[in-house]
Amino acid sequence: MIYRIEDLIKLLNIHQIGSTRLRNLVSYFGSTEGVLNASFKELKSVPGIDENIAKCIKNQKDDVFVKNQIKAVKEHNVRIVTFWDEEYPYNLKKINDPPVLIYIKGNFLNKDKYSISIVGTRTPTEYGKIIAEKFSKELVSLGLTVISGLARGVDSAAHRGAINGGGRTIGVLGSALNRIYPPENLKLARKVMESGALISEFPMGTGPDRENFPRRNRIISGMSLGTLVVEGRKDSGAIITADFAFSQKRKVFAVPGSIDNPKSEGPHFLIKKGAVLVQSVNDILEELEPELKGLQTKIDLPEVKIELSEGEEKILNLLSREPIHIDVICKKGNFTSSSALSLLLSLELKGLVKQLPGKMFIRY
Repeated sequence: MIYRIEDLIKLLNIHQIGSTRLRNLVSYFGSTEGVLNASFKELKSVPGIDENIAKCIKNQKDDVFVKNQIKAVKEHNVRIVTFWDEEYPYNLKKINDPPVLIYIKGNFLNKDKYSISIVGTRTPTEYGKIIAEKFSKELVSLGLTVISGLARGVDSAAHRGAINGGGRTIGVLGSALNRIYPPENLKLARKVMESGALISEFPMGTGPDRENFPRRNRIISGMSLGTLVVEGRKDSGAIITADFAFSQKRKVFAVPGSIDNPKSEGPHFLIKKGAVLVQSVNDILEELEPELKGLQTKIDLPEVKIELSEGEEKILNLLSREPIHIDVICKKGNFTSSSALSLLLSLELKGLVKQLPGKMFIRY
């Protein structure tokens, strides 16, 4: 396939031409130059190209946009990967409407085809954040790549878990790579890039417009073997991502939660639709075992026995996924404040407890 990046940018800038039409055009004429040099009559002979689209192609003269794009790409150290390049993500190429162009900072590796996406609400509970980070950390420890959308909440926790676990993570943006959103995730975005890649299908300078995010979500699910939804309402973006995964014939996983928590509505809805109920990473590994055969890692997460003192065991039994204040812990367990704090610190070092602001504690 013969193409010029500049030609692809120019053609995609035509409102009526998306990735699917552009792939068909380049395939029909054999090159991007062939598309741009085709006559009006020849363009109309391509399936899906009507008179209006053919006119737009023939009248496309916006070289300024193309030049500005190339300049911005160079200024921000961004690379452009096309659908026809060997580096293009393996799983993404298999969906119905893969983007023709991907803007990337970082790099793709062949092993990224063993990826799981983790998504959820932008306003998770402490339980949701802990679960997203925990699952992410365990998945990368087994050699899988974690993909998410760099959004607030569950997405951020998933990326942090992968980074803290020393693994690979890929952030898919709903804006251009020079318009990181949300802005408070700029530092996290840099860490994601260093640990894997930041990608977007949107031209440089594109803001985080609302209509961009459903398009972004199809890439998140499309790059993954399966999508794990942690928390979210039934009409949330996480459920849109899961719906894309269903339509792409990918696995959908959901973490159950309290029936009293509105943010458990989405995962419970997905479980009713056929998503796999997940209580541990092993539930994901078992479901994806055929797809993970080529992964050079032990695809099983062993149970680790943690020794607890009598006091640690007693205090751990008082904790749950809901935050509880130190005074309540002392009262229920008949502890002094100093002994309770000492035991809680020991449990925190063992990775079983997390302290929250205001002397609140939660069980992992």
